[in-house]
Amino acid sequence: MKKLLFLIFGGFIVLVIAKQSNVSDFIAPIPEKLREVSGKLISPTPFPFQEMTIPSLKSRTYSSELGNLKAIGSAGSYTRYLTSYQSDGLKVNGLFTIPSGEEPTDGWPAIIFIHGYIPPTLYRTQQNYASYVNYLARNGFVVFKIDLRGHDQSEGEPGGAYYSEDYIVDVLNARAALQKADFVNPDKIGLWGHSMAGNVVLRSLASRPDIPAVVIWAGAVYSYEDFVKYRLNDNSYRPPSSNVQRQRRRQQLFDTYGEFTPDSPFWQQVAATNYLDDIKGAIQLHHAVDDTVVNIGYSIDLITKLDKTSIPHEFYEYPSGGHNLTGNSYNQAMARTVEFFKKYLK
Repeated sequence: MKKLLFLIFGGFIVLVIAKQSNVSDFIAPIPEKLREVSGKLISPTPFPFQEMTIPSLKSRTYSSELGNLKAIGSAGSYTRYLTSYQSDGLKVNGLFTIPSGEEPTDGWPAIIFIHGYIPPTLYRTQQNYASYVNYLARNGFVVFKIDLRGHDQSEGEPGGAYYSEDYIVDVLNARAALQKADFVNPDKIGLWGHSMAGNVVLRSLASRPDIPAVVIWAGAVYSYEDFVKYRLNDNSYRPPSSNVQRQRRRQQLFDTYGEFTPDSPFWQQVAATNYLDDIKGAIQLHHAVDDTVVNIGYSIDLITKLDKTSIPHEFYEYPSGGHNLTGNSYNQAMARTVEFFKKYLK
C-alpha cells in the first residue's frame, strides 16, 4: 500500500507518494556488487542533497574567467595582483601571484591555493598564507590563492567544507578561469590545500580526476569514516550563528540521511575515497605527529587507501611543527612541495 509522506524542505511541506517511508525512496536501488566496490551508481532521479555527491560534481560544467588584474606589489621574483572570478553567480576574490622572468612557451604552470579554516570574518586576502604563496611563486609557479565564498570580500555565505559542495565548486570554477588565461598552461594546474582544504582538494580531484597534482598539508576528512574516528579539535572554530539558512540546511541533511555511516548509499557518494580508481593525478601529503588540531590518523588512513591503488603518492611525517608545520618542518615541507609540483606540473 502506498503511503503519504510529508517532508519539510526550506520551510515548505512537500507531499510525496511512496511505497516506503524511508530515505531509500529518494535513491534508486544500488546493486549490492556496485555498492561494495565504490557506491558510484547515482540515481537518474534527483534526490535531496544530490549536489553534494561526487557523481553530481563530476557531471557539472565549470566555466569562469579571471577579472582584471590589479597590481598591488612586486618583490623582484614575482608580482602580486588582486583579481576575481565568478562561481555560482558569486564574485569570488583572490590573490594572484605571477613569477618574474620569461614566460614558458606553453604558459606558466599554476597552483590553486585553498586556505584552511579561518573564521570568515577574520580571514584576510593579503595576509593569510602569504609566505607559502611567495615561496611557490619564487619557484616558478603562478599561484592563485582564492578567498572561498563568504571570506573577506568574496560574495556569498561560507558554506563549510564537509557538508556542502560550495567550496569544491569554487575551486573547480577557479581552475576553469585559469585554463582560459593565455599566460597559464591549461594542462599544468595543480591544487594546494591546508587543514579543512584537505577534504576540498580530494573531493575536487575526485570530481576532476585529470588534475595532474595535488598537495595537502595537515588535511582532514577524506572518507568521512575518519571524521567519526578522529573528529577535530579546532579552538578557532566559530559556529555560523548568523547563518540560519546554513544551519537549517545541515539539520535537514542529517534529518534526511542521518550522520555518516559507511553503509549509507548517500554518504558513499559523498566520500572522495570511494572514487580513487578514477584519479589520474599524483597526491602528496604532509602531517606533523604533534598536530593537536587535525589528528595525523587522517593522513595515515588516506595513505593506507592510496597504497592499494596505482595513484602516485607520497607521505611525509614530521615529528614537530604542529598544525601549521612551523619551524624546520615548514622548510622541509615547502621544499618537498616545490619538488613535487615541479615533477608533475613542469
